Amino acid sequence: MPGSLLIAGRRGIGKQRLALWLGQLLLCTGEGERPCGKCPSCRYSAELVHPDLRWFFPRPRLASPDPTAQEILDDQADAVRARVADFGLYPPPSGTDAIFVATVRALVQFAAYSPSIARRKVIVVGDAERMVPQEGADQAANAFLKLLEEPPADTTIILTSSEPGSLLPTIRSRVVFVRVAPLPDPSVAEFLNDPHVSKALSQLDLPPSENERIALAAGAPGTLLGVTASGEAMKTARSMLDAVAGSRADRIRAAFALSSAGARGGFSELLDALTVALHARIRDASTSGEASAGERAGRAIDLVEGAKLRANGNVNPQLIASAMIRAMSDL
Repeated sequence: MPGSLLIAGRRGIGKQRLALWLGQLLLCTGEGERPCGKCPSCRYSAELVHPDLRWFFPRPRLASPDPTAQEILDDQADAVRARVADFGLYPPPSGTDAIFVATVRALVQFAAYSPSIARRKVIVVGDAERMVPQEGADQAANAFLKLLEEPPADTTIILTSSEPGSLLPTIRSRVVFVRVAPLPDPSVAEFLNDPHVSKALSQLDLPPSENERIALAAGAPGTLLGVTASGEAMKTARSMLDAVAGSRADRIRAAFALSSAGARGGFSELLDALTVALHARIRDASTSGEASAGERAGRAIDLVEGAKLRANGNVNPQLIASAMIRAMSDL
């Protein structure tokens, strides 16, 4: 294993679950095939209570303006316990959640510690593209880059990202890149038939048949837990796509229906919903044999990804959406 790894792939494909499994493998002390699932390290890792396995992911900003490393670790531990309580089933992070500079400092500090009970430490950073650069935080950023480039011999760092292009080039150049392919339909079906998953999905407005759900997941079943449900984000996304094919007045109304201030979270969820809806159009086009329609939907996804990059800064959803809708209409 390399010291620093980046696992990339579609949202909902199971990248963080894979990263945590790799952490269990690296910390396993059993004999023979690993992870053995029986040794104390395997059991602690499976329950996400191993002191040498830390999982960081986007969280709301803490009330304290300058939280300590322990406050960050405690907050992350509470969030991990909540995910465990929900059987590891969770929607994408809110658009306002992020990996703030205080979290990066806590991560770097944890990497400097000696392992507690194992021979090494594993740090998993989920949704790494949500790392927020902050003015005056150059020292933390440089320390993180140095950590990626030369991690301690007893430390493995695993980043995951659904949008690796949003990561800073200085981060991408310091990690070994691994792309995760979509899951085959039988594996998606097995996941959907798990009792806990079935119960969670029963709360959502999804197609009733298993085949439709498998097609909707498109190899990434975790997407069904997020904006795939017919919530406001998906309704708005479908209305926006209808407006793209309509008149100029329709397109203007679709853009200016969005809030112009304080809406980064909702806008990010809308963009995620657009990606899901466009993937569905690609599948429909491939089934009907309309290659040109599928190609246009694929190019539209590129436009949405570009909007996501712009949405990382100070956001005016109306302006970004207006430019995106106009470019889509040109397709």
